Amino acid sequence: MPPKDGKSAKNKGGNISKAERERLQREADEQRRREEEEARVIAEREENERLERERIEQEKQEQLELKDRERREDELNELRHILDENHSAVTAWESEHRDKAKWERYMRCDGSPDPSVQPEINSFISLWREDSETQIQRVLENCALALQLTNELDFLLSEGPDPSVPQQYRETLLCLQSLIHCKLNQATEELLKSASSHSDIETGNMQTSVQDENITLCLWANLNKNPRFKGFRFEEVGLGFELPKPLAVIDIAVRILHTRHDHLSHHSEQEQLQRRRSMMEAVLTPPIESIATVQDEKMEGEGDEGESSKPVEEDSRSVRSDSRKRSAVSVISAKEGRKSSSVKPLEEGECQMEEITTTLEADQNGSDSSPAEPVIDSSEVHIVDLQQFTPLGGVFYFDVFHLPPQSHIVKGWEMRELLETGLQVFPYPTEQSCAQSSTSVRLDEHSSTVASLPVGVTVALPDSILFLEDPHVARWDPIGEQFTPHICSIRLRVVYTASTLKPPCYFHILVFYCMPVYCAPVSAGQHWRADFISEASYDAETRSISFEMNAFYAFTLLQESYINMPFQSWELRPLGQDSALFTITGALIEVSITVKGKQCMLHMEETKNLDHLLGKWMSPSDLQKAMQRAGINIFVNEYSDKYVSINSKDPLIEHTVYEQMALMSSAVAFSWSRWNTQCGQEHLVLQACEQLEAGPVAEEAWSLYLLGAQRNQHLKMKEHNDSFSPELAEGSEFHSTFLHMLRQDMSTEGQARVRQSHYLYTDTVQRLLCATRVLTYS
Repeated sequence: MPPKDGKSAKNKGGNISKAERERLQREADEQRRREEEEARVIAEREENERLERERIEQEKQEQLELKDRERREDELNELRHILDENHSAVTAWESEHRDKAKWERYMRCDGSPDPSVQPEINSFISLWREDSETQIQRVLENCALALQLTNELDFLLSEGPDPSVPQQYRETLLCLQSLIHCKLNQATEELLKSASSHSDIETGNMQTSVQDENITLCLWANLNKNPRFKGFRFEEVGLGFELPKPLAVIDIAVRILHTRHDHLSHHSEQEQLQRRRSMMEAVLTPPIESIATVQDEKMEGEGDEGESSKPVEEDSRSVRSDSRKRSAVSVISAKEGRKSSSVKPLEEGECQMEEITTTLEADQNGSDSSPAEPVIDSSEVHIVDLQQFTPLGGVFYFDVFHLPPQSHIVKGWEMRELLETGLQVFPYPTEQSCAQSSTSVRLDEHSSTVASLPVGVTVALPDSILFLEDPHVARWDPIGEQFTPHICSIRLRVVYTASTLKPPCYFHILVFYCMPVYCAPVSAGQHWRADFISEASYDAETRSISFEMNAFYAFTLLQESYINMPFQSWELRPLGQDSALFTITGALIEVSITVKGKQCMLHMEETKNLDHLLGKWMSPSDLQKAMQRAGINIFVNEYSDKYVSINSKDPLIEHTVYEQMALMSSAVAFSWSRWNTQCGQEHLVLQACEQLEAGPVAEEAWSLYLLGAQRNQHLKMKEHNDSFSPELAEGSEFHSTFLHMLRQDMSTEGQARVRQSHYLYTDTVQRLLCATRVLTYS
C-alpha cells in the first residue's frame, strides 16, 4: 500500500491532471474573450468618439463657412471702399504735387529753360549749338545744365504724360544728349590745339585731366613720339591706358571721357524690347493661314464646292492647331531651360534665336518631323542682354584722334594751321572691319601691324557703385554689321479659287501665292558687346580692373541685375504711426529701408563710399533709381522671372495681399515663412503679429496665416513645425480678407493705428512691396 500512496503524491506534486488543464484552459479562454470584448468596446467607443468629433468639426466648419459667406460681401465692400478712398486721395495729392512742381519750376527764374515747353527748349538748343564757347570749364557748366534738363525730361516721361507729347520729349532728349557729346568733342579739340604749349617737362607729352561731378575728361597728346612709350596713368582720377608700340610714334591723342550718365544703353534697350515683341509675334502667328476661311469668303453660297473643300479645311485646322501647340511647348521649354540652368553671361540672344528658329522650323516641317537644330547668328551671341546685366558707373569713351596741327613761333608770331574738319578720329580698325569696309582709311606703313595689336585700359571702380562681384566689361558697337533678313518659312496664301463640276470636266482649282516669312533682323550695332575684350583682371585691393581691347571703343562695367536674388528672408516691422522698417536679406547682402510717410531711407551695414545714398530721405521712385544706379538691386520687373528661380504665385492674390499688408503695417509686423513654397500657386503663407513697440519681434509671437482668393485663415501650426497642416487655430474664424482676419485679434490701440494710417504712407509701403514682390522672389 505505501507505494500506491507515494505515486499519488508524486502526481499531485509534479503533474497537472487533465481536468485541471481543461479548467485552466477554460479560464484563459474566458479571460481572452473578456479582453477582446473590452477592446472591442473601447475601439467602438473611440470610433464613436472620433465620428462625433468629426461631426462636430464638420458642423463647426460648416458654421464657420456659412458665417464667412454671410459677411463676405460686407468685408469685400469695406476693403474696396478703403482702397478706393486711399487711391483717390493719392491721385489727388499727386496731381496737386505735379501742379505745384510746375509752378515752382515756372517761378524759379534762374535762366534755365523749361524742357516741357517746346519753344523754350528749342531756343536753348539752338543758341547752345551756335555758341562758339570751347573753354572746357564753361563747356562743363553748360553740360551740367543740359544734363539737368535731360533728368527733368526723364522724370516727365516716367510720370506718364499725355499721349501727344512722349515722342516730342524723346526727340528733345536725344537732341540734348547728342549736343552734350558734340560740345565735349569741341572742347577736346580746343585743348589739343594748344597741346604743345602745355606739354610736360618730364615726359615731353601733354597730359591733363579735368572733372566735375558729372564728367571726367583725360587727355594725352603724343608730342615726344618716344618708341619706348608704353602707357600712362592719370593717378588723380584712377584712369590709365596702354598703347601698342607702333602707335607710340604717330601724331595721335588719346582721350578717356568718363560720363557718370549713360546715354547709350537706352538705344540697345529699345532694340532688345522690339526684338522680344517681334519674336513673340513670330511665335504666336500661325504658320499657315486658314485656307477654308478664304474659300468661304470667295465661294459663299456654293454648297457642293464647300463640301468638297471640307478635307482641306480639316487639314488646315489640324496643322494650325499642331503648330500652335508646338509653338507653346517650344517657348515653355526654352523658358524652363533658362530657369533650371545657370544663366550664362551674354547668351540671351542665343536662347531667343533658338526659340524662334525651333518654332518656325517645326511649323514648316510638319507635325511629325522633329525640330531641327537652331541656326544661331554668331554675331549676336556676344550681345549683352540688358535685362540680365546692368551697366554701372556710366560710360567710358576711349578714343584716339589725329593730333591737330600745333602752333609755331616764327619771328615773334604764333602760327597755326587751321583745319575745318574738326576733331578727326584716328583710324584704328581691326582686321575684320578692314575686310568689311573697302572705304575705311588705312594706316600708313604700320597699318597691318597696328591692327593686330590690342590696346590696354585700367579703370578704378567708381566710389559711388557697390559691385557685389568682379565686374564684367562690355564695349559699345555703334554701327555693327548689316544683316539681310533671311527667310524662316514659306506661307501659302490663297489668292484665287474656282471650280467646275459640269461634265465631262471635274476641276477644283486653288491658286496659291508663295509668301516668304522673314525673321525680324536685329542690327548688330547699337548694342553692348562682350567680344574683342581680353586679359581682364580685377584687383580687389585697389578696386581697379584692367583689360585689353582690339580697338578703341566706348565701354562700361556690368553687373548681373539679379545677383542678390532670390531673397533669403524678409521682414516688415512697424516703428510707430505711419512708420515701418522693411528689411530684405538677399543672396549676398542685407538691405533695410525705413519708411516714414511718403519718404524712404536706405540703411546698409559694412558699406563704404555710399554716403550719397545712405541715410538720405527720398521718394520711393527716386530711391529705387538711386539704388539700381549704385548696384543695389532688390527690385523686379516683367522679365525678372526668366533669370531668377521664383516661387510662382497668382499675381492677383499676391497684389491684393500687398495692399492689405500696407494698410496694416503701422501696427502689424509681417515676415517670411518657409511654408510659402509648399502651399501651391493659389495660396500664400506668411507670418504676422501685432507689434506696437519699436524693436525686434519675439519668436513666439509670430503666427502663421494661409491666404487665398476666397478664404484667409489663422493656422494652428507654427513656423518650426515639421510638417504643414491647414488646421485652424483655436478660437479663429474664416475671413474673406486678410485685413479682417488680422483685425479680429488686434487690440484697441492697434486698430486705432490702422484706422489713422495716412494714405501716403500706405501707398509708399505698397509700392515697395509690389516693386520687390517678396512673396514670389523669396
